[in-house]
Amino acid sequence: MTGSSGLIGSQTVESLVALSFNVVGVDNDMRSFFFGRESSTKWNQERLLAKFPRQFTTHDIDIRNYEALEQLFKQQPFDLVVHAAAQPSHDWAAQDPVTDFSINAVGTLYLLELTRKFSPNSSFILMSTNKVYGDTPNTLPFIENEFRWDLPESSPYFTGINETFQIDHSLHSIFGASKVSADIMAQEYGRYFGMNTLVLRGGCLTGPMHSASQLHGFLSHLVKSFIKSNTYTIFGHKGKQVRDNIHARDVVSLILEFHKSPIPALVLNIGGGRENSISILEAINKLQQISNKDYFNVEYDDKARLGDHIWYISNLSKAKTLYPDWKLTYGIEDLISEMYEMASVHD
Repeated sequence: MTGSSGLIGSQTVESLVALSFNVVGVDNDMRSFFFGRESSTKWNQERLLAKFPRQFTTHDIDIRNYEALEQLFKQQPFDLVVHAAAQPSHDWAAQDPVTDFSINAVGTLYLLELTRKFSPNSSFILMSTNKVYGDTPNTLPFIENEFRWDLPESSPYFTGINETFQIDHSLHSIFGASKVSADIMAQEYGRYFGMNTLVLRGGCLTGPMHSASQLHGFLSHLVKSFIKSNTYTIFGHKGKQVRDNIHARDVVSLILEFHKSPIPALVLNIGGGRENSISILEAINKLQQISNKDYFNVEYDDKARLGDHIWYISNLSKAKTLYPDWKLTYGIEDLISEMYEMASVHD
């Protein structure tokens, strides 16, 4: 499990241990390097080690270090490799494209190759991103409503973006480009070498274990800003930009369904779908309702983030068709309430 102390990583550890797996983690807390000490995942690593002293071990390895990874893969074959380590912010990537690409693209290649060499029969899951579609979703015919941008019900994408949506001829951001490289390489290892690879193109993956920052983790960062009475900055689109949000547990449950019935080179869009979509303004309103607190210091910057999506909802039809036992167990209100309650206690 790479990125084992992060949001998806830690939830995967918990779920796999519950199923009697022994889990080997790889995490060097690069998140604190990207976003500062307040976004460190060290606390989560310590929590997992204390909770699972026998079933979970962790290694402080940079995924750009092929030799160190090779030594780890040589020790034992793995049944399942979940790759969630990444540089996750398109804002940060623009500051240092070389580091971003070396982590997201080259690190993924190293892990694919080592899995092929030492654990060829395992399931390999890459946590990709909806940013592989670039800013093409922004060309859709949006309608401006009071609190959100949306599509007319007649649009073929009203229920979300599916996996056939084009990735060419668009602005991806540097981050999006590095993730496209990883995404395509994971597919190619599935097709060319016959490996059981799954690419999950995530919308907003979230939950209470998210070490969020302004540059990554919209909903978690919003909740924590609200609780701490910090100023929250909205960047462009009038705060009406829409995202679909999915709890980390629901992401991991799909990973486990794939592991039961793997399909080589599978690509799935994964998010909360239309039912769990929300705009920034709507999320602020939800928080105020949950907390009975009206005041929230919000500032608005007219300049939207370069290549940022105005509206993105994942179409989950393919995932639900291939894996009919998989379903979303968290609604958007459940998600926000859990994050608010846990962040309040932690704060």
